[in-house]
Amino acid sequence: MAQLYFYYSAMNAGKSTSLLQSAYNYAERGMRAEIFTAALDNRYGEGKVASRIGLEAKAQLFTPQTDLLSAVTQRSSAKKIDCLFIDEAQFLTKQQVQQLVELVDELDIPVLAYGLRTDFLGETFEGSRYLMAWADKLIELKTICHCGRKATFVVRIDEHGTAAKEGEQVEVGGNDRYESMCRKHFKDLVW
Repeated sequence: MAQLYFYYSAMNAGKSTSLLQSAYNYAERGMRAEIFTAALDNRYGEGKVASRIGLEAKAQLFTPQTDLLSAVTQRSSAKKIDCLFIDEAQFLTKQQVQQLVELVDELDIPVLAYGLRTDFLGETFEGSRYLMAWADKLIELKTICHCGRKATFVVRIDEHGTAAKEGEQVEVGGNDRYESMCRKHFKDLVW
């Protein structure tokens, strides 16, 4: 029986690497894995999921308007999709998470979603909030703060190295804009 999995963490915990490795495992066994990623994050090229260690794969793009249930059903009509992978799952809408639930419950397609739990102010993203509520399995991927503790937050850093305390929730960036930190260091900089 298929399930909905949410793999979450702060940045630099290996979410994309884990997704790519799992998708490869399906392909290696002759099974069809489909990957979707957020259209707004094109740091590594459009229609691609890439990890910092050099792994990459083609992906379908989703925007807030994408009907994932319809898109996956259409893609699965020729040959059944054995597993669906979602990168940057924090950018999903509530309706899209509901569509993933339908893919799992009605079409028996396992869905593995990977994303951030919270933004740079410690607030949950819409997609993450509903994945945390509705996923069958929650799996935390871990990374560390500069102090050695487990990092559970992400701090947005400006061009002067100062932590941002306000701004738009979504601003795509990598290590040049964000740093993963433990709660203590997050509080010291952002609260």
